Amino acid sequence: MPKPTRAVKKTDKNKAWNRKAKPSNYKIETIPIRKSILIVCEGQTEKLYFESFPVLGLKVEAVDLGGQSKTKLVDSTQKIIESSEYEYDEVWCVFDMDFKDGADEYADFDNAIEKANTLGYEVAYSNDSFELWFYLHYNKIEAQQLRTFYYEQLSQKFGINYEREGKKYAFCQKVYSILLNDEQASQERAIKNANELYDSQKHLVYHQQNPVTTVYKLVQTLNENVRK
Repeated sequence: MPKPTRAVKKTDKNKAWNRKAKPSNYKIETIPIRKSILIVCEGQTEKLYFESFPVLGLKVEAVDLGGQSKTKLVDSTQKIIESSEYEYDEVWCVFDMDFKDGADEYADFDNAIEKANTLGYEVAYSNDSFELWFYLHYNKIEAQQLRTFYYEQLSQKFGINYEREGKKYAFCQKVYSILLNDEQASQERAIKNANELYDSQKHLVYHQQNPVTTVYKLVQTLNENVRK
């Protein structure tokens, strides 16, 4: 039986609710995934920061493993890869030093970087703190500092108590945007500052490189795929 049709008055034919939808003139841009990156972090700050990059054609899978030893993080990264259905083009481990643990931390830090390199993983390490990367958007630094120094400096820059508020989920989600839109901050400056710090200390044992952060290398990789 044919489907019954709804009667429409002649005077209603051109009314908005009776018009057929016209195809949109806008083309939906589809970008094929050309590359995939796994980023394994030891904290929420790092994970949400890297996820904020507006990339196209790049699959970014960032994982927060929480606080644990650096070598265990590398081991966990290996397990993630073995159990994943994806084949990643690049794998990054992201962690920093923690001076309060002394010699044990130094050995763990050095061994984790060596092991990651042996497995073919990239490492974005920071000494003493990931927040050094944020600070370098504003200033260069050459003297060794504890993370409390960076917390105090970022508190002034961001207008918050960074140690208390800067680690919260909501703030971590927007810190990329804050740095991008702050006229006093510059990612280009941060990359330059970080590169110079690394070049001047790369001959040293990893835990002796301070202040240093190789986060800029991962940022450069992500920037290659950022939406223009």
